[in-house]
Amino acid sequence: MKSLRVAFTLLFALASAAAFAESRAQKSFEQLKSLAGEWEGKGSNGQPVEVTYRVTANGSALMSEIKSEDDMISMFHMDGNRLLLTHYCGAGNQPRMHATSSPDGKTITFDFLDATNLSRPQAGHMHHVVITMPDANRHTEEWTFMQDGKEMKELFELTRKK
Repeated sequence: MKSLRVAFTLLFALASAAAFAESRAQKSFEQLKSLAGEWEGKGSNGQPVEVTYRVTANGSALMSEIKSEDDMISMFHMDGNRLLLTHYCGAGNQPRMHATSSPDGKTITFDFLDATNLSRPQAGHMHHVVITMPDANRHTEEWTFMQDGKEMKELFELTRKK
């Protein structure tokens, strides 16, 4: 009887941890979906940048388009209890990243998981993204491009278009 009680306690603890992880990822996804609309700002080089976010696929995906010469697209979606990002890069590859979020939910960090069309592990690709949302009308995106073991960062400081 005692071992049955211990088993139920462990099962409950594991189920609670899974539910917590799922709800945190889902909350992060909902937070990202609140970015839907048009954004403008400047990149690290001082050049103007425009970004559009659009909820699509019956609410199951969020598309981000960074409007530039290369027009890069990123898709955010849930995969079970994980929040994933697939970045369709001007470098011709498609890195996938998985999310973790800050306790207050205002910062979501995406770390490299794997990629398609990556010719070799050291080939240039987006490797890391940090999205910080201090309020409904401002957010930053810090993109880290990795090539031959070297990081190149680009920071976009964006405000919602009126």
